[in-house]
Amino acid sequence: MWGPQTQQERRSGAPAFERARGTSPKVQPLTEWDERDVLAFLAERPTHTFGMAGFIRSNGIVSPHNRGTFYGCRNRAGSLDGVALIGHAILFESRSEDAIAALARAAQRCSDAHMLLAEQESAKVFWSYYSERGQPVRLYCRELLFEQTWPTESVEPVPGLGPASAEDLDLIVPAHAQTAFDESGIDPLVEDPIGFRQRCARRIEQGKTLAWIDGGELLFKAEIVADTSQVIYLEGVWVNPQYRRMGIGQRCMSQLNGEFLSRTDSVCVLVNEKFTGAQEFYRNIGFQFVAYFDTMFLKKKADE
Repeated sequence: MWGPQTQQERRSGAPAFERARGTSPKVQPLTEWDERDVLAFLAERPTHTFGMAGFIRSNGIVSPHNRGTFYGCRNRAGSLDGVALIGHAILFESRSEDAIAALARAAQRCSDAHMLLAEQESAKVFWSYYSERGQPVRLYCRELLFEQTWPTESVEPVPGLGPASAEDLDLIVPAHAQTAFDESGIDPLVEDPIGFRQRCARRIEQGKTLAWIDGGELLFKAEIVADTSQVIYLEGVWVNPQYRRMGIGQRCMSQLNGEFLSRTDSVCVLVNEKFTGAQEFYRNIGFQFVAYFDTMFLKKKADE
């Protein structure tokens, strides 16, 4: 599944882990009393921990909207050594291999995870402990994390670009479902139509879905997953297929990035390795490669 690490990968800032010492740190569910510690822990590497930070800031550390449970393990000094969200998605951040091993064993007890997402080197370590009793991989994707820290030259403004409203839900849902299908091969409107629509509606309600709608037609949209003073992470960036290669994406992203970078240090996106056109698009508007991530879409044990 993984090949040799390239020189560019070695420069990407991925954490290096010591070999596990045979110890097994205790993994416990986290509570609202842990939230401050967890956010400080994740803020040490904000560009790489956008997923968990985004869930916590949107929903709190204990919420059904997280679609899973946050777990933590602490070192002998009582400081956090690892944090993971285990549920629909498996996300984690760790400072030691022992903590990764402990979190991987905790994740083995979840039988219906949809995906595992982690920085490439961390994913390799996690998988070495998780794979024997965890869920098998249905689809493996390599992702490139891109970051922009400085606004690009301004282009023609888009006055109609802004937060979507509840009345726009019927336009947003199929576009967002298409981006999910393109990535995972699963259509959420078939797998979980009611839940998916509810999640789209909640993002709109929170002001996290940005759209350009003209004449009742959706031309562009993007979803804010994490929004902090350190990083804003976007997903589900979509341009209407009928209007691609007409500069709409560049205009919209340039405008959003200019607004975002007035209040945050960086704007980040993940791009699937197979989408070379998307990679070229982000590079052309000023994004820089930061690190490789692995996304593993998992088979649910009940479906085997």
